[in-house]
Amino acid sequence: MLHKTRGIVFKVTDYSESSVIVQIFTEKFGLQSYLINGAKKPRAKIRLNMIQPLHLLDLVVYHKPNGNIQRISELRNAPLFQSIPYNLIKSSLTIFLNEVLYKSIKVHFDDAALFEFLFNSIELLDRAEKGLSNFHLLFLMNLSRYLGFYPDKKGRNSARYFDLVNGLFTDVLPEHALILHDQQLAVFGQLLDHKYSDLHELKISAEDRKDLLKNILRYFELHLENFSHIQSHIVLEEVLG
Repeated sequence: MLHKTRGIVFKVTDYSESSVIVQIFTEKFGLQSYLINGAKKPRAKIRLNMIQPLHLLDLVVYHKPNGNIQRISELRNAPLFQSIPYNLIKSSLTIFLNEVLYKSIKVHFDDAALFEFLFNSIELLDRAEKGLSNFHLLFLMNLSRYLGFYPDKKGRNSARYFDLVNGLFTDVLPEHALILHDQQLAVFGQLLDHKYSDLHELKISAEDRKDLLKNILRYFELHLENFSHIQSHIVLEEVLG
């Protein structure tokens, strides 16, 4: 049976000399794997440049509830990226965010709120003209809300620490060392006070940005099962300076 759905490209894997399997997070069915025959051929109906990381899609798909690999009837990029493929910072951000999402999201059922957040955030990144250097930090914290471990802000004003294990602000030093304090705590608090619309007003030094990213990734590791080591942040940090 044919279904219309939007989708977000997560990963493309070679399947044969001319075909690939693409993992797409769909609005209707969650994360699904699709076989695309002939994608590597010069005159392919669905070409590799249409299914690059985090490309946004309109799809018509065949869906079998118990099928491991599905098939695509129609695919088009919608909206078509205007800047991400041509902007070094945005393309580096996309590669990093794609790796995080691929290692974070495993659901094979619809999650409308999560899908809408991802789709809108990626579309916003393509349109954004400022605030890019901290976009990934706010994206990750917003993502944690949909994955179920957004920080509990209760008691934040009097807190001396943020407990990464329990996801809360506290004025009592935890018995473990996985905490943010002093400058780390101040920068983290600033990030939580911002939205995409005013992100350009957030001023963080390159050193503080790297340290905050390291701690946010550690936060994800603590709260997501099998969240493996992220590699692409190293290149991203070099691009952002």
